[in-house]
Amino acid sequence: MTTSTTAPVAAQEEHAHVDPAAQVAGVTVPVQTRSERLRSYEPADFGVPTGREVNWKHAPVARLKPLFEAAAANDGVTAEVVSGAQYVGAPLAAGQAPRGEFFIPEDLPAALAWQGATEALHVRIPREEEVAEPIVVQFTGLGADRRADGHIVIEALEHSKATVVLRHAGSAQYAQNVEIIARDGSNVTVVTVQQWDDDAIHAASHQARVDRDASVRHIVVSFGGGVVRVNPNLELAGAGSNGEMYGLAYGDAGQHLESQVYLHHKGVETTGDVLYKGALQGESARTVWIGDVLIGPDATGTDSYEANRNLVLTNGARADSIPNLEIQTGDIKGAGHASATGRFDDEQLFYLQARGISEEEARRLVVLGFLAETVQKIGIPSLEEELTALIEKELAATPDGAAA
Repeated sequence: MTTSTTAPVAAQEEHAHVDPAAQVAGVTVPVQTRSERLRSYEPADFGVPTGREVNWKHAPVARLKPLFEAAAANDGVTAEVVSGAQYVGAPLAAGQAPRGEFFIPEDLPAALAWQGATEALHVRIPREEEVAEPIVVQFTGLGADRRADGHIVIEALEHSKATVVLRHAGSAQYAQNVEIIARDGSNVTVVTVQQWDDDAIHAASHQARVDRDASVRHIVVSFGGGVVRVNPNLELAGAGSNGEMYGLAYGDAGQHLESQVYLHHKGVETTGDVLYKGALQGESARTVWIGDVLIGPDATGTDSYEANRNLVLTNGARADSIPNLEIQTGDIKGAGHASATGRFDDEQLFYLQARGISEEEARRLVVLGFLAETVQKIGIPSLEEELTALIEKELAATPDGAAA
């Protein structure tokens, strides 16, 4: 856990190449904060990760290796607009506005996806329109040995409101970029659901800019996949903007589910709330959560909080949780962070069992209650019911070796 107060840093030029390390007295100082990381459209600028880099040291780089090379055929994933097709415009080439208005790759898979996705799916919500039903896009992998790159642009124009759901199933080696632009006064919810097969590899970079008085709610739900790494980056650029970042991960044996979350308070009077929860069961099940909050030098009046909670259900599972908070101005309303990882609460189990509830049912109720807080933030009843049923299914399959 890291908390620091630093002097204001010079603003980076828009879309500039940012050096990955600094020279101090002739010594190279490794990048420690999210804001200092290399950002570039060129894959060659990053180099192939070794696992020693700050943003890769918790990731299984050997399993992610297929995403460190360009997709030759780029035919491993299909995209179908299940509902809301009227809000999907013509595809965007690289550099064709609004693609690239805010998004700059932060790692090698994102840079490869930027180059490899010659056309980006463009979801556009018209000015002052409120979309009643979720816009749903289904991504389906065509095979564990199939490689693909993708880029999605979600643009909510001024004073519009919509919910966009990105669903993933099947199996593939998929590098994906998602660019979210919330114009002044807009309100957009983006839900990404990973229900991949067990052999899928998925690395996604989500970047959002939130303008004046706009709001973005970003939700990551990861259940399936062998390795799933969804890294959201949300910049509260406009005065009075609001950002909510929520996540739910349920890891089984052999799964690696990871999110590196970045919330950047840039404008004045901005508010942010981050809450990720994870449950793990099975030998070598692993979740990784790294949460970085930066309150910039001009972000006066900021109110921000981030938290990560993990429940370990069986022996052999592991959860890594690293919250970081960097504050560059003293004129804020409040900021804080928290992290907790543990097994079942014995007092809760005792309370339920003392009232005639079996131990198995008591454990089920505790887990459902723990994860329900995140599920209920989605705001789509049908999807909330589906995820609750998935949690029930996972609990029913709890292997031997349950944590005491």
